[in-house]
Amino acid sequence: METIALTLSRPAVTSAVTRGAARLFVALGYAPLLEVGLPNGRRADIMALGPRGQIAVAEVKSGIHDFRADQKWGDYLPFCDAFYFAVAPEFPTHVLPPEPGLIVADAFDGAVVREPPTALLAPARRKALTIAFARLAAMRAFGTSS
Repeated sequence: METIALTLSRPAVTSAVTRGAARLFVALGYAPLLEVGLPNGRRADIMALGPRGQIAVAEVKSGIHDFRADQKWGDYLPFCDAFYFAVAPEFPTHVLPPEPGLIVADAFDGAVVREPPTALLAPARRKALTIAFARLAAMRAFGTSS
């Protein structure tokens, strides 16, 4: 039997992992938004609002080069209760730091491989982020870019 190996481009891997991780968040009861700007100027690949107001952020890494070239993950921590890396199944997860949570995903689904530590946001920051999240979601639903 002949085996065919598919090699996806980096944007295709990013898209697939983002889709699978977002679907996982939905299955876990979260409402995810993609490409969410944060007050510090960073942009979260996925920000998800949980049923009790908890905020999770996932940084999608398409490959080892993407991870090594971009070490800004600590900049997301002040804006979420839980932080994850989201990677494809073939990603060498041993290179990731052990502190954040870990989601392994493909275009169809994902799984939490490692739970993140939780660091609860201050109430005022949670309120500000939740309002900004809701406004962004509403503007996107209305068709207005943000």
